[in-house]
Amino acid sequence: MFYDLNVPWAPTSPDLSRTVAFLSELGYDVIALSHIHSGKFPQSQLNPIPENPFPKHPNLRILRRITVILDDPSQNHRLAALTSAYDIVALRPANEKLLLQACKELDCDLISVDLSQRMGYHFKHKTVGLAIQRGVFLEINYSASINDITARRNLIGNAAALIRATRGRGIVISSEARKALGVRGPFDVINLATLWGLSQDKGREAVDGLPRLVVAQAKLKRNSFRGVIGVVVNEPLQGNKRKAEDEAGPSDQLKSEASLEDNKKAGAPPKLSKRARKALARASKS
Repeated sequence: MFYDLNVPWAPTSPDLSRTVAFLSELGYDVIALSHIHSGKFPQSQLNPIPENPFPKHPNLRILRRITVILDDPSQNHRLAALTSAYDIVALRPANEKLLLQACKELDCDLISVDLSQRMGYHFKHKTVGLAIQRGVFLEINYSASINDITARRNLIGNAAALIRATRGRGIVISSEARKALGVRGPFDVINLATLWGLSQDKGREAVDGLPRLVVAQAKLKRNSFRGVIGVVVNEPLQGNKRKAEDEAGPSDQLKSEASLEDNKKAGAPPKLSKRARKALARASKS
């Protein structure tokens, strides 16, 4: 299965439906429509993307994603609430300090840096390694570099630097295509990844295995608060004691026998359980 986890959501644009149709024709099985958010969050965060916006493509699984432009640390406390509203939560840090914070501790599924722009810092293995250790993946988007020479130059250099910093691990490749002309087929993307320094196998993982893992982990995180809580019904005290005695293993029986022997040596009468006393009473009556 092939994935494109970043297709910008533009409901008023006719290009969106064409892009989705073209992705399906190229062989993609799962795509994520991305709502881009910048600034502070409202008190009630609503997902503007409907659950099934393109029913004409039944074989295409469509996920809903939010990409948060992270340029203010005050946004961080609302990120956890987004998990229940979207299938995928991605962050786009605006500077190195926010990138470090996103890699180290922020609640998200993807970190998507705009690599088509000139970076004001260098990627460090120590920084991006924090994200990989937490199971957070780093995303490379290729569409902006298709028709822009400067963006292409920046993307090649920045993607190569990111791949070196991550040692080729934890990389997911998406299109971020706003038009159908900005999309490439899965195998073209794999070949493109080799120009950045990924092997063919790693390139395949970037559009197949790792995006699948992103989706699975995000679903697990989203449903974790709905976990089943086991309720134990209180039994009568006598029933609990009887059940405990019935389920006592050999080691428990040996401990009981040892306790009786100690009582005998001390000259004290042995302590009998309630069950044993009842059995003794029945035996004396008969």
